[in-house]
Amino acid sequence: MASHNLLVELFVEELPPKALKKLGEAFAGVLFEQLKAQGLASAQSQLTSFASPRRLAAHVTTVATHAADKAVSQKLMPVSVGLDAAGNATPALLKKLNALGADASEAPGLKRAMDGKAEALFYDSTVKGATLAEGLQRALNESIAKLPIPKVMTYQLADGWTDVKFVRPAHSLVALHGRDVVPVEVLGLKAGNTTHGHRFEAAVDPVRLHDADSYAATLEKDGAVIASFEARRAEIVRQLGAAAARVGGGARAIEDDALLDEVTALVERPNVLVCEFEQEFLEVPQECLILTMKANQKYFPLLDARGKLTHKFLVVSNIRPADASAVVGGNERVVRPRLADAKFFFDHDRRKTLESRVAGLAKVVYHNKLGTQGERVERVRALAKVIGAELGSDHLAAQADRAAMLAKADLLTDMVGEFPELQGVMGRYYALNDGLGNEIADAIEDHYKPRFAGDELPRNPVGLVVALADKLETLAGLFSVGQLPTGDRDPFALRRHALGIVRMLMEKDLPLGIDGLIVQAVGLFPQADPKTAGLLSEFVYDRLAGALREQGYGPQEVDAVLALRPQRLGDVAKRLAAVRAFAALPEAPALAAANKRIGNILKKADKADAHVSEALLREDAEKTLYAATRKLAPQAASQFEAGDYTGSLQTLAALRGPVDAFFDDVMVNAEEPDLRLNRLGLLATLHQAMNRVADLSRLA
Repeated sequence: MASHNLLVELFVEELPPKALKKLGEAFAGVLFEQLKAQGLASAQSQLTSFASPRRLAAHVTTVATHAADKAVSQKLMPVSVGLDAAGNATPALLKKLNALGADASEAPGLKRAMDGKAEALFYDSTVKGATLAEGLQRALNESIAKLPIPKVMTYQLADGWTDVKFVRPAHSLVALHGRDVVPVEVLGLKAGNTTHGHRFEAAVDPVRLHDADSYAATLEKDGAVIASFEARRAEIVRQLGAAAARVGGGARAIEDDALLDEVTALVERPNVLVCEFEQEFLEVPQECLILTMKANQKYFPLLDARGKLTHKFLVVSNIRPADASAVVGGNERVVRPRLADAKFFFDHDRRKTLESRVAGLAKVVYHNKLGTQGERVERVRALAKVIGAELGSDHLAAQADRAAMLAKADLLTDMVGEFPELQGVMGRYYALNDGLGNEIADAIEDHYKPRFAGDELPRNPVGLVVALADKLETLAGLFSVGQLPTGDRDPFALRRHALGIVRMLMEKDLPLGIDGLIVQAVGLFPQADPKTAGLLSEFVYDRLAGALREQGYGPQEVDAVLALRPQRLGDVAKRLAAVRAFAALPEAPALAAANKRIGNILKKADKADAHVSEALLREDAEKTLYAATRKLAPQAASQFEAGDYTGSLQTLAALRGPVDAFFDDVMVNAEEPDLRLNRLGLLATLHQAMNRVADLSRLA
């Protein structure tokens, strides 16, 4: 059976740049999987995807012209339904066989076999393998249907009557198996062997492809297009580095993967050029200039060796003229008004202090059930004062209160109105302009941190307090009005807020109880249901558990530690380390199993106070266990109080022998009530001593 490499290309009008990478991967990926599912491509076949602003393509190696026939066994129906008492086919079976193109009187493929507890009829047949044309047609249809199109367009075909729905109007289709065109059709287009290159710089048009394997090379040579998304991206990175090196002085282009992907999706033949703007614009905070250049113009700002913005920037052009001065000049003219707007906003905003803007927050709606931003600020202030006082001093509480009061004021500035991404950042600049000092200014910017996974934490205690208060207020408020995340939906980023709280409490080892903080926060909302604090606590611990598992801790280790709901999250890492060290001990499995057994016994007992009367100890094994517990439990408790969790658990490991002997030799549920209660009390004492660091039964 002959096999060759296959190329499929769909040539369209400019695709949405932010979606191009996913569109390219999805188009090629679904096509490949469909070919494999039909037996036309094998496990050894290799896929290469291509995506440029005007094309989606896939290259698949070792694709057969015809798939092999397949033996198929199909269940028809229970024997009791398909055959009558005499063993003849019933009308139901005849109808089913007729639909399959088989005859009951001469159906060698009809067999009886057990299906579970009942006997069923099966029909064995051979399914003819698909031809490449048939299989590729199905694969193309499926690939088009499953494209993650952000917004579908409807357009008419050349006949003027037929409507087609697709991401952008499609103009040509290539399907080459080796050198041969595969006769397939999609979106009203018939497959051929020609495509189109760069709009302005292609050497020829149309570009004729001689075979599937020459696609990328021919398109680059004759069409002036780098078809591969990854190759084009790598070329842009190379040119950015080279251009920055030409500027000198340690200059480097700003790193932004999202911007790089978007620019890669905008150009087919990248050409990086160096441009510049007037140095007077550098008086504006560099975050503003960087954002306007990246977001509005898709430029790459240049930073110096110290990370400071320079007055030069890089443009990724889609053309390579002999004289690029017109392109450079045009981009410099375009960026100037953008930077002038940023300078105007900055100068205008500084005419008013942040404090003078606070009153205006009372007119800004935060949430229709939670009031205005002004009301929200008052709640955050109240929480910040409480947290600040718990953490140390009246000075910290006062500073946190002031920072919380001003933290949202920059929402009313022109700059943040134009660039919402700069909230907090601009608040810091305006606070410094107002003479409020670094402590307050940094806290205003940092109270949004951590904003994403891996982001840095607030840099000073004031910022830490306000960040905790802000995130707790957000969670408590939205939980109080029933705005909980569901499935993949989390419009208010509550999971991120919860992880932010967890990170601050853990990494800064703050002496604060998480449930106490939650109760304080929920108490700010009179409308909250009595169950709200419990739901929010469960939500935070779930996020903590997920984060710990992502860090490499085992599910049993995490469950064992979090089952006790430790209040000081800074202790969690030490508890996990202790559990891991304990689990490595030879005594651990037996003690974990015994701990689980003790827990089950105590759950079933009516009364089990952790109290033991020596006079009621009769058996040697229970006396030995009591003596060992009296000796080791205080030592383990002392280590626990000192924060030596590993030492505490290792001390308790010595109880394995007495515990095993107790369960071997002692009847816990003795007939005498006093004896039974005393033994339950001994187990309760042991259970209490063993489960201070973690619930060891979760390790069983």
